[in-house]
Amino acid sequence: MSDPLYELLAPHFDQPSPSTPVPAATDQVTTKYLTRLSTLSLSSLTSQEVQSLAQSSQSTVLSLQSLSSRSHAAIVASSDHFTSLQETLPLLAEEAHTLQNDIPKLDEAAAAFSTTYSRSTENQILDRRKRALLMERNADRLCDILELPTLLSSAISSSAAQGQGASNTTNYATALDLYSHIKRLHLLYSDSPLINSIYAQTESAMQDLTSHLISSLRASNIKLAAGMRTVGWLRRVAPELDATDYQRQNREGLLGYLFLACRLSTLVTTLSALEPLRQLADQETETRLRKVSAAPNGRTGNGNAWHGGQQTERYLKKYIEIFREQSFSIVSMYKSIFPSGADGSVVDEVQLPFKSLDIKSTSVSAENISKQGRLDAAPSALATFPSHLIDLLFDTLTQYLPNVLDKTSRESLLTQVLYCAGSLGRLGSDFSLMLAMLSPEAESMLDDSDDDGDNSDKDWVEVMNKHRELAGRLEALASGAGTGRGADRGGSLRMKA
Repeated sequence: MSDPLYELLAPHFDQPSPSTPVPAATDQVTTKYLTRLSTLSLSSLTSQEVQSLAQSSQSTVLSLQSLSSRSHAAIVASSDHFTSLQETLPLLAEEAHTLQNDIPKLDEAAAAFSTTYSRSTENQILDRRKRALLMERNADRLCDILELPTLLSSAISSSAAQGQGASNTTNYATALDLYSHIKRLHLLYSDSPLINSIYAQTESAMQDLTSHLISSLRASNIKLAAGMRTVGWLRRVAPELDATDYQRQNREGLLGYLFLACRLSTLVTTLSALEPLRQLADQETETRLRKVSAAPNGRTGNGNAWHGGQQTERYLKKYIEIFREQSFSIVSMYKSIFPSGADGSVVDEVQLPFKSLDIKSTSVSAENISKQGRLDAAPSALATFPSHLIDLLFDTLTQYLPNVLDKTSRESLLTQVLYCAGSLGRLGSDFSLMLAMLSPEAESMLDDSDDDGDNSDKDWVEVMNKHRELAGRLEALASGAGTGRGADRGGSLRMKA
């Protein structure tokens, strides 16, 4: 029900317009104002209310002006936005409708994603992501593993550059530790291509280390301690050279053969340094052979006798000196490094003939013969190596000793050969009796060129007698037994012509 006062005043309202619409009877402001009017007196309505309305209107206008001056930009923007709402709201409604239609599809996609990438099911993408995360967490370890071949190569190259020494031993130990670690990784992760690649690089580096160790065995100035260390490193670096199956027949394994081959190569290389002297000796040999061929019936008379041999003597002296030092060093070093192989070679040499004759040896027990004496066992490397060295020496002596016809020079050379035989004899390889096989050609030359040819073939006998007498006296003096015992020993060893 409308207010009577509102109905009374309604006909007096201004004409409505879009900017000033007629206030509604239910409006709160209108109801409040009508309630206030009902409380005023008539005099107040006719006098004070008009002024109050005028003041309120003026105050409202001033407030609107102040608001316009302060917020005109925001008001203009709000007006523009309000104008654009007519276009924006339809678009918003359309997009909201589209979103509403796409929500089921989104829900289906989310459910499919959840099912596909669930931890309870296998998925290649998830596995690849897990591997990538695992690799990221272990990146430092992988870098360390990838650096192992480089570290190993550095240790090997530094050891090769430094030669023999304490620091070199440290480098070898470091290289072997790295190799053991890589080999253990290869056994644990044999299916990993990365580990297989690293292991292949490591094997190549270890082959270089083996080559370096073998080349160090060919050093000219190698000592016993360095040789033992090198063989020990080779046993660890290349265990196939010291294989158990092969040790059943040769207890020193292939390392013994390798050691002797390297030292023999060093000996041959050292002797090849005498090439200038050998060329001079070859020239003297050619000259001597021309004189022999030019002489009638191949015999030289006093007018065409051979008086050379000085260069050959120099060459043979140097050759025998080097041979004596190197051969003794090789055999003694071998026996020190491979004591079991050296002992086994001597035992096998003694056991086999006694076993075939069914005779017990006084130096080898029957139990050892039954265990060790096998006809199918390959001989030790040291069993035939001294004979090869002696053949090398005697080939040279047989070729060049006929050039030396001077008795004093020949005796000096033969004495030097006897010293060499004595040094090897201390190691069980005495070849002094082989001097009788040396120079039939030289003896014939001496018979043709000297008047006293009857004594020319006894040079080696005299030299051996002198050498053994001197050796007996030295041994007697060393043992403190006196010169009598030494003379008896020398006499007992004197050979008859």
